[in-house]
Amino acid sequence: MSAAIALQSLPSSVEDAARLARRLDLPMHGIAQHSFPDGEIRVTIGPVSPTAIIYASLDHPNDKLVALLLAAEALRRGGCKRIVLLAPYLCYMRQDAAFREGEAISQKAVGRLLAGIADRIITVDAHLHRTHDIAAVFPGIEAVNLSAMPVIADALRTEGIDPATVVIGPDAESRPWVSDLAGRVGLTHAVARKMRRGDRSVEIGFDEPGLIAGRPALMIDDIVSSGGSMMACAKALTAAGSTAIDAIVTHAMFPAVLQRDMALAGIRSIRSTHSVPHPTNAFILDDLYVAALHNELNGQEALT
Repeated sequence: MSAAIALQSLPSSVEDAARLARRLDLPMHGIAQHSFPDGEIRVTIGPVSPTAIIYASLDHPNDKLVALLLAAEALRRGGCKRIVLLAPYLCYMRQDAAFREGEAISQKAVGRLLAGIADRIITVDAHLHRTHDIAAVFPGIEAVNLSAMPVIADALRTEGIDPATVVIGPDAESRPWVSDLAGRVGLTHAVARKMRRGDRSVEIGFDEPGLIAGRPALMIDDIVSSGGSMMACAKALTAAGSTAIDAIVTHAMFPAVLQRDMALAGIRSIRSTHSVPHPTNAFILDDLYVAALHNELNGQEALT
């Protein structure tokens, strides 16, 4: 007899899903994926339960979105009544408007796709700009956007942090995370002015460089992909007189080889959460997931 609730995981998330399943004392099944020579895939789910939590971090998302679509079909046909998609990283959220004639709004398209797959979506620090409520992305279903900052703040307090440290955001979009974390650990914060010259070229400045001189800096951001903004910010911090520069990011999307370039730019260390598997992973977010899944695990109607 199958369990009332179980985790199913896409292949790239199996290690993190297994750790969470152990924490929750739930069965965990890997979703098998086979690629055909023409690029199509075959998906095979594990044993079906009335409620399924699909753990799938959606970095490098295109094949994963198809795999989710196929997995949901198999689960529903097998009798699953409720699907919760736990996607620590949520793809295609940055394009929330058409800036040029003919552009697709990926947030709308992928939001509708995922809303047709799951009954509830749980994610972390979604890369939203002008969309202020994640529920608007997923019409007709429940959705929650968790913050990694409480977990990161707890870790910083435990390991200790120089009280002179200034928490830095590399651009205006990072302000919510920077102000939240700085408030939690009682540190001063500042947000840089960024002028983008291209996909990999940015210019960074600070309104109050005197706030930075002679003090260590801790850069915070939700996502790092090319690393250009973070490296430009590090150089600006060095020019302003920062004594040491460390970085923490929720979603580490950049190639691991860029760590060398980041070090050359003056970044002493960079750490990330386990939202996306990466060599910089340092902060496990399972406490957030356990709290968000409380009502699922207790057989109650989920909170919105």
